[in-house]
Amino acid sequence: MPTYQYRCQDCGETFEHAEHIAEHATAQLKCPKCGSEKVAHAPAPFVAKTSKKS
Repeated sequence: MPTYQYRCQDCGETFEHAEHIAEHATAQLKCPKCGSEKVAHAPAPFVAKTSKKS
């Protein structure tokens, strides 16, 4: 199950939430700090490590 990062548009709190890919588009989240429903998906950097040396 992927973990998505969100940011509250009211207080600026950044938090993570684990959800199925199907739930991601319809998730109704609240900020854990202030309780606001104004949260937006905050893309997180993705790093992949491989065993192959370049």
